[in-house]
Amino acid sequence: MTTTPDPKNDDAVAEGGVQSGATVSEMRSGRMNTVGIPTEKSKNFSATAQRLLKRMSRDLVVVGLIFLMAIASVTLIVIGPRLLGRATDIVFDGLTGRDGVDGIDFGALHRILEIAIGLYLAAYVLAYGQAYVLAGVVQRTMFRLRRDIEDKIHRLPLSYIDSHARGDLLSRVTNDIDNISQSLQQSLSQLVTSLLTIVGVLVMMLIVSPLLALIALIVVPLSIVTMNVIAKRSRAKFIAQWRHTGELNGLVEEAFTGHAIVKAFGQRQQVEERFARINDELREAGFGAQFLSGSIQPAMMFIGNLNYVAIAVVGGVKVASGSLSLGDVQAFIQYSRQFTQPLTQSASMFNVLQSGVASAERVFELLDAEDEIPDSQVAGDVFVPEREKGRVVFDRVSFSYDPDRPLIHDLSFVAEPGATVAIVGPTGAGKTTLVNLLMRFYELDSGVITVDGRNIAEIARHELRSGIGMVLQDTWLFNGTIRDNIAFGRPDATEDEMRAAAKAAYVDRFVHSLPQGYDTVLTDDGGSVSAGERQLLTIARAFLVNPSILILDEATSSVDTRTEVLIQRAMKDLRQGRTSFVIAHRLSTIRDATVILVMENGSIVEQGSHEELLEANGAYARLYRSQFTAAERTLD
Repeated sequence: MTTTPDPKNDDAVAEGGVQSGATVSEMRSGRMNTVGIPTEKSKNFSATAQRLLKRMSRDLVVVGLIFLMAIASVTLIVIGPRLLGRATDIVFDGLTGRDGVDGIDFGALHRILEIAIGLYLAAYVLAYGQAYVLAGVVQRTMFRLRRDIEDKIHRLPLSYIDSHARGDLLSRVTNDIDNISQSLQQSLSQLVTSLLTIVGVLVMMLIVSPLLALIALIVVPLSIVTMNVIAKRSRAKFIAQWRHTGELNGLVEEAFTGHAIVKAFGQRQQVEERFARINDELREAGFGAQFLSGSIQPAMMFIGNLNYVAIAVVGGVKVASGSLSLGDVQAFIQYSRQFTQPLTQSASMFNVLQSGVASAERVFELLDAEDEIPDSQVAGDVFVPEREKGRVVFDRVSFSYDPDRPLIHDLSFVAEPGATVAIVGPTGAGKTTLVNLLMRFYELDSGVITVDGRNIAEIARHELRSGIGMVLQDTWLFNGTIRDNIAFGRPDATEDEMRAAAKAAYVDRFVHSLPQGYDTVLTDDGGSVSAGERQLLTIARAFLVNPSILILDEATSSVDTRTEVLIQRAMKDLRQGRTSFVIAHRLSTIRDATVILVMENGSIVEQGSHEELLEANGAYARLYRSQFTAAERTLD
């Protein structure tokens, strides 16, 4: 296949397809929301989070190692305050002479401090290693997720791509995945460490003083209620933030791609107003998400400070009564800080994770989209008799983009090998849809299309399309050299074959005028060559593929009259022995067609040669006369 279909083709839009490039009109008409995604409420948070974490299961052994490192690190950290409390007791007892101690035992004090320093150093090394290993797990997970999305996009039906804004799809593949990566990297390690710290600290507090531990535990239900209230409000804001981000990307992609049209029609102000509106919505959603998530930390700090005061007062009373040592109170105060701090960190990280899960919902929605109908399992087992290549039969074919708006119904015709079939008719008649069905860009509602006796539904798509060359009115070039663009359909073509195709399509004559010749690098919009030259490059691409079936959708609309004559001559040679479908608006270009199909409202109302149809004085004759009468009036 030489090119991919451009969903912005005017005929395709008129024929009922929802086109991704037409987001402005679609949004104004209300057929879809501004980013082409469902406006239903968020899916279950925990289910999405579990699905996201499940994607890390391929690194289960490494995840287990991270968990063990976290346990070891937290264990060392929670032992530290207990040791420091013992050091405090040594100093206090030595200074006060308590329990008959005469002076400070500096030897014991040094040993305890050395052990504490060693514990904290080991905990740091383990935490550093945990972060390093986790970064590898997260990035491998994101690598696989990007790969899965890339594969998914190629499995999606064209109708899905058509019905979603391109900018929003790009945002899901780039921005949302980057946000998932950052959220997992920031939150997972912190959440695991914080939860383990809470458990470890609670155990140590119970060992030191069950009464003070009970006072510390009062903050847990208060913290959970506070986090839950704020999280519910912030979750919707995070979802809205990423939805508006996709919407803004869709607008920017649309406006930048069509910036020349925007300027030509003086619509800059309208585009700027739309951008300002969406940007304002994104600002409000982003502000709400960040403000609400940020309010968790001060709320948790307030609760922690209340807990700190209560522990200090009760601990002071117990020290005064002699039921608790000063070192134990000091250790407990440190533990109380260690207990409330991870609660605060968990709350903050939970909001970061919410942002990542909101992006994950958008990514999983894309992954969960229904694939195009798979190629038949019997495709390679069908017996194919020897016969001429290129015989195409449409047998009682019916199709519609929208079930409520039938487009093609009960259509039948035969294109014999080597025939040139011209398809004409008013805009919206179903011309482009006809060839889209032949290419299996869309599946039939009913009927059968056969190529050389084989039902195309039983032919693998790549096998079917490899024998079809397609040149569209809207050219498509990618960022690469002229040589690479011509050889897109046949990357293994030799230099001589590539140059022969270029000469046949009259590309060779203008390439030599370029400084780098065939090594000239084109941008994705072909800005370094003219519109007509871009059209010639796509035609050269079709020449090089040398297909058995050729589809030309107004393929010469962007070239001058002299070049068109030359291309028509070359096309005549190219069509020898091949079945060609030519969609034409200029009827003068199809006079030599073997058969002309005249379509109206999805049906073939006339067919025959140019002369036969003129003599019939029907729909084709009316089209022909109206076209040339209009041309004569223009000349007058």
